[in-house]
Order: sequence, then structure tokens, then C-alpha cells
Amino acid sequence: MINSSILKSEEKVSFALRSLYSRFGYGRYKMNKFEEYDLYVRNKDFLISDGVITFTDTNGKLLALKPDVTLSIIKNMKDIKGFVQKLYYDEHVYRISKDSHSFREIAQTGLECIGDIGLTDICEVVYLSLMSLGSISESYILDLSHAGLMTALFDCIGLKKEDRSKVISLINEKNYDGVKAFGEEAAALSEALMTSHRDIDIIKRAAEPYFADAEVKKNFDELEEIYSCLCSLGMKDKINIDFSIVSDISYYSGTLFKGYVEGIPSSVLSGGQYDGLMKKMGKSSGAVGFAVYLDMLERFGKEEKEYDYDTVVLVSDQAAPEKVIKAVSDLSAKGERVIALKSVSDTVRYKNLVKIGEGENND
Repeated sequence: MINSSILKSEEKVSFALRSLYSRFGYGRYKMNKFEEYDLYVRNKDFLISDGVITFTDTNGKLLALKPDVTLSIIKNMKDIKGFVQKLYYDEHVYRISKDSHSFREIAQTGLECIGDIGLTDICEVVYLSLMSLGSISESYILDLSHAGLMTALFDCIGLKKEDRSKVISLINEKNYDGVKAFGEEAAALSEALMTSHRDIDIIKRAAEPYFADAEVKKNFDELEEIYSCLCSLGMKDKINIDFSIVSDISYYSGTLFKGYVEGIPSSVLSGGQYDGLMKKMGKSSGAVGFAVYLDMLERFGKEEKEYDYDTVVLVSDQAAPEKVIKAVSDLSAKGERVIALKSVSDTVRYKNLVKIGEGENND
């Protein structure tokens, strides 16, 4: 049995997430460390980081250390009509860290639901994203939005395609004055979209004048159904409706979400429905998923410990090996963190000292 008290924060979370996803029927996906570099070049806008570590294989082909798992899963899956594949992964990716701004090996856990997905599948994935945040901390929030609704609203107000990325950036920045340059209708609509709400009725009032458009109505109804489902599962206080998290509407077609925990300024979870990416990669299936960025947890819960070990077993040369091993085993079975050493330096911090061998005594 694993003693969770001696695991690092990232390891605890990874273990909890794997268990959670398995219980919901998601099978583990294992990927190769390398993919052809061309896969990432064609889809670089989807990647969190532009940086990719490359090298030339023995056959002259340019390969890359994996900076992303989702692209590999899509590349290797098959379209099967009427079938849904539910996969989770626990991998290491190689990309530029937000903290160090240098390449790092980063632990990443997440899941993908791919195939003939419907509303139930989408609700389940968003629910699991909330449960994932709860595995990290009791203090968390999920920002929820819908890329399809934003696209449909932009169509209704006649916002030019070449202006949309700029308006989206301004909404990300919550820059209301900047959006005014694109017209009063865009500004009035964006004011509701760039503000966090616990009440979906605020978004409804902003979108309702455009409900005559079938796409606006359909996408709003989907968002409302997802929100209502999560509220009925007791998650209302953990959800914000916030369209300022939308950054790319070319890959994402439906729900989008980002998760935050108290004590970490950046999102630790990100996901959504990415049918646009599936289509670009030649797939006809739909897909929804998310990733938990375990590297962001390095600062989480890292209060300095008073001790390195609960007990140090100090071993003399005359000590019988079986007696030392039994002592360590018995103490560790009680949940203690134990180490057997021949000598103890001043830098080792411990609560108890047990001596085995010549001149045995306990402090």
C-alpha cells in the first residue's frame, strides 16, 4: 500500500487522478516519447508553447520530443461511427515552462473522449475536470465558456473574420474600451462576455436578442444544459461563466473551460471541445478533453517541513542486517518516514533516533 504522506504533491495528485478516471471507465493511453516534427509544425497554434525539442533519426527523419499528448492521440485513433473512445494519460511532455522559460520535462495528466460524442459525454468530461480540481485542493473554481456561441454571436453582429482574433484578445484582457473601436454592438455584447458570472441568465440576456439565429440559440442551449447539469450535481458554487478564457475559435467548437486552485495564479487545468482540430487532422469524429498541468503544483502545498524524517535508524557495523531492516519496516508500517544511516550529519532533521548495534539506546 502506498503511504500518501511521503508522496510529493504532484505524485499524490497524479495517483488520485488516475484512480478517478479509471473508475469512470477511461482506459490508459501510452504514447511514444517521439513523434514526427511535422505533426507539431502543422498544429503549432494548438500547442501551449512554440518551443519543440527536435533531433534527426538514424533514417534522416526529423523527430520531436513530445510537447503535447492530445495531438498524438488524435493522430493514432481511428474514426468508428457510433463509437466513443474514452482515454486518460499520465505522461511527461517536453516544452518551455511558464515559470523558468526554459525547456523542462513536465508531468501532465488528462483525458480525452473521442468519437460520436453527445451532451452526456461533454457533461461528464466537464464534471471530471471539476473532480480533478477537487483532488488538488478544496478551494478551486472552473471558468466555463462556449466557443461556438461566441462564433455565432460574432456572425450575427457582422464582425469581420480578420477582426475576431483582435476582439478575442481584448476580451481576454477585459479591455472594454478597446472593443468599442469595433462598434457599439460589439462593445455591448463583449461587456457581458468579458465579465465572470455565477448566473447564466446574464449571458442569456446578452445573447437573447440574437436567438432568431439558429446557431446562437443551439449553442446557448448547449451551454445552459451543461451548466444546469453541473449545478444539479452540486457544483454551482464552483463554476464561473467567463468568455474571457476563449483564446482560439479555430480549433474549439463548443464548451471551453479552465480550472484554478487557491495559491496558484495561473490555470492548472485547461480543456474543451476541439472538433476543429479533429477536422484539420482529417478526422470526422468529435472530441472533448482536458489536461492537468502538474508542473504548476510545484509551489502548491510546499510549506517547509520541520523534519526530513520521523525516525533515523543509526546503524553500527556490528548490527545484524535483518534487525535493521525489521526496525525500518516496523516503523514505516506505522506511517513514519524512516531512513537507516551509519552516521548523521548536522543537516539531517529528524524527530527520533534509534540506534542498532554496539551501545544500543534510544533518544
